[in-house]
Amino acid sequence: MPGMATEHQHKPANPACVVTCAYYDRHGKRHDIGLEQISEELQREEGFVWVGLYEPEEAVLRMLQAEFGLHDLAIEDALKAHQRPKVESYGNSLFVVVNTAQLLDERIRYGETHAFLGSRFLLTVRHGASLSYTPVRARMEREPEMLSLGASFSLYGVLDFVVDNYLPIMDEFRDTLEALEKDIFAESYRRRTVIRLYELKRELNKMRLVVAPLQDVLAHLKRNPGPLIPGEVGIYLRDVLDHAVRINDAIDTLREMLGTALSVNLSLVTLAQGETVKRLGAWAALLAAPTLVTSWYGMNFAHMPELGGRWAYPILIAGVAAACLVLYRLFKRAKWL
Repeated sequence: MPGMATEHQHKPANPACVVTCAYYDRHGKRHDIGLEQISEELQREEGFVWVGLYEPEEAVLRMLQAEFGLHDLAIEDALKAHQRPKVESYGNSLFVVVNTAQLLDERIRYGETHAFLGSRFLLTVRHGASLSYTPVRARMEREPEMLSLGASFSLYGVLDFVVDNYLPIMDEFRDTLEALEKDIFAESYRRRTVIRLYELKRELNKMRLVVAPLQDVLAHLKRNPGPLIPGEVGIYLRDVLDHAVRINDAIDTLREMLGTALSVNLSLVTLAQGETVKRLGAWAALLAAPTLVTSWYGMNFAHMPELGGRWAYPILIAGVAAACLVLYRLFKRAKWL
């Protein structure tokens, strides 16, 4: 085909921010092209173009804006990033924003993907912590009959990939919580355990702010697909929505478990402190009995019982020992010792 790159040709030279620029024909076969060839390929009656960018230069994005007829407001959002998950319709194209997530050094790093969907094109713009969509394209290309559904099926692949990447994070958090539960019920108090519980809950709260709006985006695409998303693709989007709902429920469950773990940890620490106070109080009471008696005999009086009696001190010692023994038995029975 004229204007197309074949498998035997070198990959066209594109700016560094262009991760991929490919034309998929009506058979779902991929042809790598240069940005300057997009107009030529879009003139064909079938197939679509998929352009993937990562933190693009403004000049590249403006060129693609003119190529695909994208709205200024959408381009401005894609340049600045820091957008909430949303879906907006601009005439002949859809603008979808979703947040991506990666777990790095036990912290979730967030990024964004801005997708522009048209009848003959898909433009994805990634910012921040976001995995490449190369695996998505590889999976799509193994199912060329699905690619024949058009660019909307590729959008489904991107959304499915984003949502599926939340699952390993949830699994990691669940495993971490199970490990921390052992520290919670340990005999010794560990300040680091409370700090980790707080950090996990903070990360989950942030993640919920990402996943909850994503459900609204997917629900909107499922309920109001419009001409750009055929019914066949709507079924797949419903599956992605189900996954997002399940992840959101898992986040809520883990947040409740973390809240409970923090409360249990605080209760156990309070109980341990109470036990320590009881033991200290019991030993103080045991020492108070001999202290009280000996304090009397430490006075400088002339008439003192032990001065005239031969067995006064042994009887005194025996009496004090008996009092201490009685107190010890009482505290032991009360489980203060």
